[in-house]
Amino acid sequence: MAGPSRILVYGVYGSGKSTLAEELARRLGLPWHPVDDLTWEPGWVEVPTAVQRQRIGAICRQRRWILDGAYGPWLDLPLAHADLVIGLDYPRWLSLWRLLRRTARRVVTRETICNGNHESLGSVFSTESVVVWHFGSFAGKRRRMRRWQAEPGGPPVLLFRRPADLERWLAGLGPGQP
Repeated sequence: MAGPSRILVYGVYGSGKSTLAEELARRLGLPWHPVDDLTWEPGWVEVPTAVQRQRIGAICRQRRWILDGAYGPWLDLPLAHADLVIGLDYPRWLSLWRLLRRTARRVVTRETICNGNHESLGSVFSTESVVVWHFGSFAGKRRRMRRWQAEPGGPPVLLFRRPADLERWLAGLGPGQP
């Protein structure tokens, strides 16, 4: 049996979705499409929802892809096409620690992210801060992942609650194997 060729990596902000998606793309030879690059333009201008749906829909109609997240207005698209959902269901303290560490590094180094944007101290302390989003979305995303895993009819869901469990799974993953 061939391994999955359409993978949605899902979790809260700071859980490691992009890092995992990049690693899976390398190991499995699948194209990775960073969601933030598809949803944010330079100057932190959000791509209109209709355009986001078009972009994600075009990717999801392809035979091979990895997405490192899914937002509510178009969550239905990758779920309808995915062969596998990998949920990073880590404790809040871990994902928040990772998020704070990553955000601090990006502010200090002025690392370029999603189409030439930069995180700043102003963005960290704004109401639109990724840290605020983390707190606002944590419980809902966690419930959603657990519901997907429990409900038949959707794509298979691998739910990882500890990084060590994910690392063990990755260690056993060969090219083309789920």
